[in-house]
Amino acid sequence: MSNDLVVMHNDIVTSAYNLSVNEQRLIYCALKQIPKGEPIDHKSPFFISREGFIELGANPDNVARDIRQATKELMKKTIYIKTNTGIFEFHWLSEVLRYDKNAEQKLRDKYPNPKDHKEYMNSLRLYNLLDALPSNRSDDVVARVVFHEKVVPLLSDLKASFTQFLLNDVAEFNSIYSYRIYQLMMRYRSTGYVKISLDDLRFMLMLMDKYPLTADFKKRVIDTATDEINEKSPFDVKYELVKKGRKYTHLELKFKTKEKPKEIRDPNTIDWINGKTDNERTETPSWHKKGLSDGQIKKIACNVREFVDANSSKVSSNERRGYQAVFEDWKPLLKDPKTVCTFNMVQELLERTL
Repeated sequence: MSNDLVVMHNDIVTSAYNLSVNEQRLIYCALKQIPKGEPIDHKSPFFISREGFIELGANPDNVARDIRQATKELMKKTIYIKTNTGIFEFHWLSEVLRYDKNAEQKLRDKYPNPKDHKEYMNSLRLYNLLDALPSNRSDDVVARVVFHEKVVPLLSDLKASFTQFLLNDVAEFNSIYSYRIYQLMMRYRSTGYVKISLDDLRFMLMLMDKYPLTADFKKRVIDTATDEINEKSPFDVKYELVKKGRKYTHLELKFKTKEKPKEIRDPNTIDWINGKTDNERTETPSWHKKGLSDGQIKKIACNVREFVDANSSKVSSNERRGYQAVFEDWKPLLKDPKTVCTFNMVQELLERTL
């Protein structure tokens, strides 16, 4: 499901409709089957499966029942779109077929003889159900839906003014308000900023008469949605209610993609540069206890100028000798475990490759 892209016209995003979570899931299940950037016939059927519903967070125990109930309710639901001449209302779906798991046996019983096959096929054509033949569908499919002809142009062959997002981004949502506000965010994904009047938001969510107090609307709708989006989506969102005078009038949303957590390396992984693990690097070097060996001192001497400059605080201001002479004086101190730890850059130069 991670690559299932949902695309819809911006008019759908800002339209008004009142769906349950399962009804919204049903819409998404159908939307992901629509070819992207291609026109479809307004009679095209889309199949709602148990698996597709479960992927969107439905309860596996009751998924078939929930799909059937969602199709019944969605057949009654309408969508409202503001136009220049008024509010345009139409249904989401034009037809639904809820499959009977015993259909195949019933058909065999009704048409037992080969001579009845023509009558059987004609009965299917009458209701445009040839694609409903048991052999042509998976037992996982619970229902078949057809979008209303007015909805189809808002869902297919979209070249401009559309919103898109991955189904996986909303798969764990349990609030219809989260779905709607997330869709609104994705419309303005390129800017990471949305400003909408509370009146328009109430219209979208069909809450004109519900939660009249702004505090209740904030708690029940805005907080519910933004909390869930922050917890379950790829985005972090913050919001602010904007006042005009003494009244809250607008909602501002600011959002950005969540930062990916930094990868934590196994401390026992060997570094390809120095050949040591992080644990080995953080362990106290042996020279802290024993002092530097002749070989270690010789290795530091390869970078004598850099080493002396790093420890210039140990050099007298009256010193006129060269770097090598100063370093020769330090050798006994570097061999002494009591004084070697007072020098800078020892471990760095010991780990440096020649």
